[in-house]
Amino acid sequence: MNPYYYQYYPYRVNNWGQILNLLQQSLYAEEMVCAMSSELFHIPETKDLKGNVEMHNHLVPASYHRVTAVGSAQRLVNGEQRQSIIDTMAACIINAENQDRKVRDGLMTMEENAGPEYKAFINVIIKWQEQAENYLAQAKESLRTMGVSFPSAGSEQQDGEYNLY
Repeated sequence: MNPYYYQYYPYRVNNWGQILNLLQQSLYAEEMVCAMSSELFHIPETKDLKGNVEMHNHLVPASYHRVTAVGSAQRLVNGEQRQSIIDTMAACIINAENQDRKVRDGLMTMEENAGPEYKAFINVIIKWQEQAENYLAQAKESLRTMGVSFPSAGSEQQDGEYNLY
């Protein structure tokens, strides 16, 4: 048997559709975080809001990892069966989680530095970020129940990310 193809039996329930749905929900919430926080660059009062640039330095890779995880799940739903697809999805979930921590820090800095008329708007962004993180965590937990393992902290990690590019 080709070692690049996984055996179905280690994954007790082949529920890739549910995983895909959770990852798509996480990505949708991330889209809202991106759209709303990027809008702040185009409002004169918030174009230089402290924390927004720094937050985007982590939001962009977090988004990339979500997109890659969604694409991997879609490939599994479509019937591809390589273990490397599952490994890519798992590592991208970990990478997105790591970037999310810095995104959250940036959002807190933005909220602290925003004028009162923009605090509610930034709090909505924070709620969307929480949704993105919650759906990602649900996908990760569902994968664990299927028998998928995740890289542990520090294993082949460079600069807080697993080298999967």
